[in-house]
Amino acid sequence: MARRLTSTMRIAAGAILFALAVSALPAVSGLPGATASAAPPSTRTAIVALGDSAASGEGAGNYEEGTRGENGDWCHRSPNAYIRRTGLASTAVNLACSGASSANVSFGTELHYTEGSQAQRLVQVARTFRITTVVTQFGANDDPSFGSSVVRCVAVYLTPSKPGCASTLAAEWPQRLAAMAPKVTQALGDVRQAMRQAGYTDQDYVLVVASYASPVTENMVRTHGFAGCPYRSEDARWGRQTAVPQLSATLRGVADRVNARFLDLSRATEGHEACTSAGPEWQRRLTVDPRVFIKGGWAAVGHVAQESFHPNAVAHGQLANCLAAFVRTSAAHGQCVPGADGNLHLQAGAPAAPVTG
Repeated sequence: MARRLTSTMRIAAGAILFALAVSALPAVSGLPGATASAAPPSTRTAIVALGDSAASGEGAGNYEEGTRGENGDWCHRSPNAYIRRTGLASTAVNLACSGASSANVSFGTELHYTEGSQAQRLVQVARTFRITTVVTQFGANDDPSFGSSVVRCVAVYLTPSKPGCASTLAAEWPQRLAAMAPKVTQALGDVRQAMRQAGYTDQDYVLVVASYASPVTENMVRTHGFAGCPYRSEDARWGRQTAVPQLSATLRGVADRVNARFLDLSRATEGHEACTSAGPEWQRRLTVDPRVFIKGGWAAVGHVAQESFHPNAVAHGQLANCLAAFVRTSAAHGQCVPGADGNLHLQAGAPAAPVTG
């Protein structure tokens, strides 16, 4: 047997581990994620996050005890997540869970990583604190199946004879987004209903729907395949310029229908994506962490690459500042865009229509 793997085999091994993780892409009991003890709603304000890995803080590290695989909970809620760093309320409660879908946010009995409905738990939070802002970020794990789409692109990178993944995903993408929209709409309706059950009117708090930042770019370092970004530049270009903006546009439409405010994050890590040749990275590359076995045991095999292609702690700090700036305005739409000073800045209004090809 050869003493060392070839470069191609190393890439393939990483891709397989990543595939296992995203296929199991990651909900909560009590008041997980609260940064302060319970207090009367009239005296203690709170900002709450619901959604998937983008909101839980996947990729930002230092995950909370109980969400690192213990007893099957892989929600990976991080104290570095943007919801904890806005300064918009005296308390931050993170109900988001890595891998959650619209069904996991909605009312219902479905469990995700041992945790139940986020909307149901929101009722309890809203009765304990005076919630001023609810931030939601979900939909990518529904029909768009963003994680498996990335795996698909990795697979074709490892098989040069196959056409790029964008060539097939482009035809499917509009239908996937159309199928996702009503699911997100229903879940947001349940979020509204949860707040009403707790005694709030829709005008008593701000509801923000956030989209997603592109984790990839076509402007990569030359050795990107060996450096943790095994995908083709043309596929990354389609993802950054078309797929992610179209996903954001669909979520903006949903936000408008439920009378929520919308924060577009499609360009939030522009120039800071994984393996970028432009500047400091705000997105994780393909990341394999064997330490997950310490808390998760052998069941952790499907989670060793769970952090891959998610915003890191630096990114979450930038997102927190932009989110806070947006909430403090009265704008219905906003966009977070990196500036010349290297920081993320808020631009009022919706971005231009995304590419449709």
